Amino acid sequence: MDSLSQIALGSAVAIGVMGRRTAVWKAATWGAVAGTLPDLDVVIDHGDALLNMVLHRAESHALFWLTLFSPLLAWIVSRIHREGPLFRHWWLALWLVLITHPLLDAMTVYGTQLLLPFTNHPFGVGSMFIIDPAYTLPLVVGVIAALRMKDAARGLRWNVVGLVLSTAYLAWSALAQAHVEQQARDSLREQGVAAERVLVTPAPFQTLLWRVVALPDDPADPHFHEAYVSLFDGPGSVRFAAHDRGAELMAAHGQTAPVSRLAAFAGGFVKLSTKPNGQLRISDLRMGQEPDYVFNFDLGPLDAVGSVPATQVSERPPVGPALRWIGRRIAGDEGPPPWSPR
Repeated sequence: MDSLSQIALGSAVAIGVMGRRTAVWKAATWGAVAGTLPDLDVVIDHGDALLNMVLHRAESHALFWLTLFSPLLAWIVSRIHREGPLFRHWWLALWLVLITHPLLDAMTVYGTQLLLPFTNHPFGVGSMFIIDPAYTLPLVVGVIAALRMKDAARGLRWNVVGLVLSTAYLAWSALAQAHVEQQARDSLREQGVAAERVLVTPAPFQTLLWRVVALPDDPADPHFHEAYVSLFDGPGSVRFAAHDRGAELMAAHGQTAPVSRLAAFAGGFVKLSTKPNGQLRISDLRMGQEPDYVFNFDLGPLDAVGSVPATQVSERPPVGPALRWIGRRIAGDEGPPPWSPR
């Protein structure tokens, strides 16, 4: 999730655990700090844009390592504030802040390696967009209330309400995702498309409009299928559009290190294409929409894939028209999006 969400969650959790045992500002401050720490791995350069992507949310987001780190952080905080008797409470508070960070990240589709060093599997529920005001706002309001209200008990109750509402929203997102996935799978069967791997993620900033991507079971099938589903759509089949996924290129280059690495990280939801300059490009189908994807990587010429460091090329549709289309599509307008394939 975005930094503001993680800061707000960290502050809310720390305030909730520490309560009146310490000043609210102390709990809020250290909750924000601990809620930010796991994302500092972005400053590590692995020498390659694709590696930087797949190795983000790795050790710094592992529950095991964060659990080992939490008593040290709690000891430092309790020493700074001369609150040695509160060490165990600080330990619990900061441990919860540290582990809720990657657990929240795992609700997005990116991929969070929660169980390192035991497995590097990238967990990603995919029911939350990376920025969603409906999740973040209750946390922010609760934390501000706890910091500003003269009635401390009332402020702490507001903080609890913010945590409850934000957690309930996470549960809602998972239920909505499951509903859309079932609807999409039913439509695929009706249309004779054999696709075991179906990805359902929310369109930006909300959980009412969902993007569905289906990969065919047959590796020789040259297409993947994409659709948008609004929770306000009437009865009827989901309308899928077929797009080229570069099956021949995958057959030729799928075993090269950069292609296999991203394909494994993305659960197979990738496509290959060639650019006019002869470069092979791999795109992560999970984040973006056809034809614009956040994570595109140029891997070098076809006869020397992986011989040069991968370079990232992000593509996004125009923000204003895209947001207006999302609003119309939520309401049931099935007109084509402004980023229709070029």
